[in-house]
Amino acid sequence: MHPILLDFAGAQVPAYLTMIMFGFFAAIFIARRDAEALGIDGVRIVDLGILMLLLGVLGARLLAVLTDGSLQDFIHLCTDSRLVDPVDTSVKFCQTNKECGFDYLCNLSARDAVLAGSQRSMCYPPGDCLAAIKFWQGGLTYYGGVLLALPGAWIFMARKSMPKLVVADVMAAPAMLGLAFGRMGCFLNGCCYGGKTNSVFGVRFPGHFQDRHPTQLYELVFALSLYVFLRHLLPKLLRGQFAAGRALVFGLMLSLYGIFRVLIEFLRDDPRGALGPLSTSQLISIPVIALGLWLVARAIREEKLAAKQSL
Repeated sequence: MHPILLDFAGAQVPAYLTMIMFGFFAAIFIARRDAEALGIDGVRIVDLGILMLLLGVLGARLLAVLTDGSLQDFIHLCTDSRLVDPVDTSVKFCQTNKECGFDYLCNLSARDAVLAGSQRSMCYPPGDCLAAIKFWQGGLTYYGGVLLALPGAWIFMARKSMPKLVVADVMAAPAMLGLAFGRMGCFLNGCCYGGKTNSVFGVRFPGHFQDRHPTQLYELVFALSLYVFLRHLLPKLLRGQFAAGRALVFGLMLSLYGIFRVLIEFLRDDPRGALGPLSTSQLISIPVIALGLWLVARAIREEKLAAKQSL
């Protein structure tokens, strides 16, 4: 893992934030080019992309803080960081801070608690009252960004009189490309990992003693595949049979990604929110899949109706 991509004389460049920005620029570049080919103002697409990025990061961080089981840790980081479970360290006993790794500290008085099994490690993270807003260190929930960014985008497009469904189709595939970059950031950061495995795909993540599924890379491959399908293969398969603005591409993106997210969550084993047997993301995926399938059915129905009217 490489949480810090570059280090210039103490000025660190986080890998997670860097990958998010690469994904954003790549997605906006492609979306703008595709939109301009359809006669849509490319500057408006860039403005829309910036708005969605800001709202997306805000929503993704809010959902992560509120539902991923870390809210209590963020409170303790500000009040007494010794109460935070040090999941990122594989060191149980220590005598100096240096032995703990990262920037962790050594709590010499915790030895008995560790020996008794009531505490994972003598190491603990330093206090940080601003930890909850430091999204560049990891801790963004994709669906949180979607839930806040989509309504904001819809309002923006309505005010600017932009063709909403056409823009949704244009931005669907680039969004998957951006997600692929984001998942690479997750992998480099060592978050969003999967459960234990003995397969050849297993990866040893910081703070763990056994290989785990690199679910970030699984999702990266899926997101790239979905991008290629939606932007390059689907137009060839349709051969111009569907008019732009039916939201077919957007609907396929929502439904296919939603189905994949439900499945990949069964392999995930990182701390995150859940309700009963389903994770927060699986629960959100259910209406996302339903909306996507409805949009696809609607697009097919409208296209058939238009074909009949043209006869």
